[in-house]
Amino acid sequence: MESTLSYLLRRLLWVPPVLFVVSFFTFALVRLGPGDPIRIASGQFRDPEAFERIRHARGLDKPLYEQYFIYSKNVFTKGELGESFRFRGRDVSEIVFPAIFRSAQYNIIALTITLGLGIPLGVFAARNQGTWRDPASISVFLLLDSIPAVISVQFLLLVFALKLGVLPASGWPRDCPLTLPGLGENYQCIGVASREAIIPIIALSMGGVAGWARFTRAFTLDVLKEDYVRTARSKGISEYAVMTRHVLRNALLPLSTMLGFAFLGLFTGSFFVETMTGIPGYGRLAFEAINGRDYDMLLAITMIGATLFVVATIFIDIAYTFIDPRIRYGSRNR
Repeated sequence: MESTLSYLLRRLLWVPPVLFVVSFFTFALVRLGPGDPIRIASGQFRDPEAFERIRHARGLDKPLYEQYFIYSKNVFTKGELGESFRFRGRDVSEIVFPAIFRSAQYNIIALTITLGLGIPLGVFAARNQGTWRDPASISVFLLLDSIPAVISVQFLLLVFALKLGVLPASGWPRDCPLTLPGLGENYQCIGVASREAIIPIIALSMGGVAGWARFTRAFTLDVLKEDYVRTARSKGISEYAVMTRHVLRNALLPLSTMLGFAFLGLFTGSFFVETMTGIPGYGRLAFEAINGRDYDMLLAITMIGATLFVVATIFIDIAYTFIDPRIRYGSRNR
């Protein structure tokens, strides 16, 4: 336990330098990139003197390092991520965090379906190696995994919304059927409790189930070849105990890496699914921020993504010690 805590502390000490490098270079690219955010936000209005006044008021006429210092100070002391250039008069945090909340609703359900179906199907295919069930399941996995989201969403909309008319084409309900009182206005609507959520959830889950099934099958086959599995079976241990105590536990070690980044995807949304179904989530917000050159929004989205990525890697490394007790980060091979 002590070695794990020391390793965790060492990893946490690396978080501030990594985020500093990412934030500074992202800030520099945003500020020095092509286009003038003031001119973009002004639309058809053209007044050079007004532009200079706005630029001075926002501190955009200062040197780059001063702008970065002011931005970092506002983030850490006031929790302000800047002001959106597209949504005038609104702070970035008022827009980006509700978008993460909406994306997380769909991705939590999709991840639950993905893990609940993908892992058992992968184990089923591995246990039936050498029979017709194994190649049949592999063929289905490869077929589903080869269909990109941009195609699957269009197919689902065409069949279920346009042709059959049994599901709505929109992925987000206009009037939420379920709300959570006591939260902020932007955090009350539970969009997944509606018929509109069915098509996006299917699109988000379809490729994930196939991918998890393929990887689970491959890792399970590797573990089934180990000597300790044959030894456990020779001792008369039940097949259920062999699969749960020996096979799955060791197969989950490489799968935990995928699981950590799957949790990262809970908050980052899906670019294609959200854009094509009209879900006001994190992925769609990033797409609109790029098209609209909403620079502070892009900076916040990048920083949130980088922070989640660092947290996910630490979570994965710590999860290794619980899945495989033989791993001790404080020890060194001599």
